[in-house]
Amino acid sequence: MDSNFKTELVEAIILAHQNLEGPLLPILHSIQEEFGLISEDAMRLVASKLNITRAEVYGVVSFYHDYRQKPAGRHVLKLCRAEACQSMGSEENAARLLARLGLDWGETTPDGRLTVEPIYCLGLCACAPSAMLDGEIHARLDAAGLEALALEAL
Repeated sequence: MDSNFKTELVEAIILAHQNLEGPLLPILHSIQEEFGLISEDAMRLVASKLNITRAEVYGVVSFYHDYRQKPAGRHVLKLCRAEACQSMGSEENAARLLARLGLDWGETTPDGRLTVEPIYCLGLCACAPSAMLDGEIHARLDAAGLEALALEAL
């Protein structure tokens, strides 16, 4: 069992949301907000309490990019991969940054400081390419600007 998992807290989260229509997403958001991730133990308990299969819960957690099954770094850098950003060089910028950091999408630096994740539109298409670091939006990032932003978090 995950050492950070607290059955009573997850049960309280489920209880607070279970009477909503379509409670699964709000429950998962609350669990991730509380623990920083959605563990196997939490998925098992959610499935049991909502009377759905673990596969259904896992399918939702693995489908949506905002859900995590492992802890993120202290800083989270989300790089836009939508078409407008791609047309302005975001894929090349991201590849360069990931190579420099020795990471792949969704991975965290060995020191636990930075996680790099994809995001599929920040709504800044006119200011592409864009990224979000710890919830703060950054636009018109060329390769050097993106690298500087990431290094700022390290």
